[in-house]
Amino acid sequence: MSSDRDTTRHDFAGSVNMTVDELEEWLATEESRSVGQKTGGSDESTGHESGRRIVQLLRTKAADLTDDDLSHMRKVHGYVQRHLAQEPAEEVVETSKWRYSLMNWGHDPLRGGSGGSTKR
Repeated sequence: MSSDRDTTRHDFAGSVNMTVDELEEWLATEESRSVGQKTGGSDESTGHESGRRIVQLLRTKAADLTDDDLSHMRKVHGYVQRHLAQEPAEEVVETSKWRYSLMNWGHDPLRGGSGGSTKR
């Protein structure tokens, strides 16, 4: 069981390449709120809500992570990996909805790592 927890934490850390402060600052922007799917009449997208949860997870000590926390960490890793594979063919991705959506999930593809884009 411990190795599953360790693997999940490692995968999550490899997918989330933004700091807590960077993610909080990003989530406060209009650009952050402008992307993603909104369900159930909510004003907040699934990705934006996940970003707020990621902030909490980044502040949580490893020993205090719950099974629900680990489940969300796996969800974040899966989302980032799937979304990176869908990089748009656009020449400039800096202001793309693709990048903004990934940033809501704690990953800035312009930083590289985890197969991220280096296009600007």
